[in-house]
Amino acid sequence: MKRSLEKFNRLVDALQQLPTIGQKSATRLAYHMVMHDSFGALKLAHAIENAITSLKKCRSCGGLSEDELCSICSDERRNHELLCIVENAKDILTFEENALFDGRYFVLDSIEELDISHLRGVVQSGIKEVIFALTPSIANQGVMLYIEDKLMDCDVRFSRIAQGVPTGVSLENVDILSLTKAMEDRVSI
Repeated sequence: MKRSLEKFNRLVDALQQLPTIGQKSATRLAYHMVMHDSFGALKLAHAIENAITSLKKCRSCGGLSEDELCSICSDERRNHELLCIVENAKDILTFEENALFDGRYFVLDSIEELDISHLRGVVQSGIKEVIFALTPSIANQGVMLYIEDKLMDCDVRFSRIAQGVPTGVSLENVDILSLTKAMEDRVSI
């Protein structure tokens, strides 16, 4: 009688669907969960289930929330004159983990799904500056120009996060777009 590892293989396949998890890592994780920490694995499964059933998009910014409005959008202490446009909700977590920004956010997700009237409403609620925090690319440069054009009549200042050479990286390892932006956006010392 031949025994099958079908359930183990399905677990490995499911883990491989996660970003940056390959075959070896998925197998290692699956083995650890099944053979060494079944309680931890069940705890993880429960946490995943709770997150999936409880989390949704904030109706204002598009970030992660357990309520209609996220804690950032409903926080009166934040600077409601600054709006940072990010590519995805994960970017908000990066800014917040490092206490880099105290204004409001707007998640772009995709230009195809951009509700410009919703963005306009957010901007018209007292925003004075829109900051683009998008990954440097030709496509995102076009997105910024498109949004600027659509909000031109809103009397706001537009800016983008600085781009260029990362700290500690030698010039030979910097892509040409970053190096070009670093030269164009150089500052006096």
